[in-house]
Amino acid sequence: MTEPYAGEIVGREHQLPVRIYYEDTDFTGVVYHGQYVRFFERGRSDFLRVAGIGHAQLLERPDPAAFTVVRLELDFKAPARIDDALLVRTTYDRMAGPRLFINQKITRGEQVIAQAVVEAACIDLAGRPRKPPKELIATLRPLFC
Repeated sequence: MTEPYAGEIVGREHQLPVRIYYEDTDFTGVVYHGQYVRFFERGRSDFLRVAGIGHAQLLERPDPAAFTVVRLELDFKAPARIDDALLVRTTYDRMAGPRLFINQKITRGEQVIAQAVVEAACIDLAGRPRKPPKELIATLRPLFC
């Protein structure tokens, strides 16, 4: 079986195509605002996956690690509608201690539909902040701005 497409990293930006289905919309055919949070989550997760860092892999380490979103700022610029083909664009910009700073946008062609500023923290399984694993830092560092 072939793995589902997880997008690609172009330069330092991960690009993930997303199609809008009926289930993503409200009764008017416009994407429900909560769906954007899901699209952005897929972009962040698939960025790491394409870079060679899977969430399951992080949990299976002798010193397990996970991520939690500690700040999410969303700006909605234009509505997306059923059948639209969108692109979730993600950059991991920098790291400070356990925190990762991420910028995302969803576009339809050149038009920005929504933007997000995300701060995520690396945590242990008890939910305490921890420094990200060295392999993750080494993988992401060349992609920071």
